[in-house]
Amino acid sequence: MAKWRIELARDICIGCGACAVIEPRHWGMDGDKSRLKGAAQEQGENGATEVKVVETLDKNQDAADACPVPCIFVKKIED
Repeated sequence: MAKWRIELARDICIGCGACAVIEPRHWGMDGDKSRLKGAAQEQGENGATEVKVVETLDKNQDAADACPVPCIFVKKIED
């Protein structure tokens, strides 16, 4: 079964909220930044990164595509 790794480079986020509108089951707002619900915290090359692995893509790729800055990354990790 496919699994997807979703990453949010929170330090780059400008808080437009498009992700939370498109996929509210996985995304929300925390002050002036987006938040990946249920994510673990990691330190990435772009600063603080929130990471979550999901079994269904849902609309997470649509949320990443709608983001005006490159702060959401969706990667397939298993088939």
